[in-house]
Amino acid sequence: MKPKMIILMGGQGVGKGTHARSLVARDGYGYIETGAILRGLPPESKLAKIIARGELVPDADLFELIGGAIDKTSGNIILDGFPRTLGQAQWIVQNYADKYDVRVIYLNVPKEIMLARIQKRIREGGGRADDADDSIVRRRLDNFFKTTMPAIEWLRTANGVKFSDVNVDDEDFNVNFARVSAAID
Repeated sequence: MKPKMIILMGGQGVGKGTHARSLVARDGYGYIETGAILRGLPPESKLAKIIARGELVPDADLFELIGGAIDKTSGNIILDGFPRTLGQAQWIVQNYADKYDVRVIYLNVPKEIMLARIQKRIREGGGRADDADDSIVRRRLDNFFKTTMPAIEWLRTANGVKFSDVNVDDEDFNVNFARVSAAID
């Protein structure tokens, strides 16, 4: 039996990180958080300099980083923050669908709720620094719909992938987590 690769996808404020950490705590999944990997790069590295300029990390470099992290993790794993583009989605399926039971969990929330959750994070003192700038938040959401949604739509019907569209718009995390858990089990 192949280990599970859970890919959590969705826009900002849908709870990808929160659900991932809860699944890790409950089931002991290995956790690969792309943002943490990138933030952990030495400041003088080529990729850190690219990020500091506000540019996107080239896919070839991301494939090396994520592939290395996957190869170092044994058993079931959760990917958070990858893939974000159609090319990245195709790469993950091409390289790992034969080794893992790949399950994409699309955390589906209307844009208005995403915005409300981001604003709530700010009011409660959490969130990212760029959450505080409304124009950046809207740009990130626009990017999600333009760049990541095509990847999600491709994964919906990709061979070797079990795709679940999970509504996580309830205010009660436990209700949402039960829905996510049902999609994984």
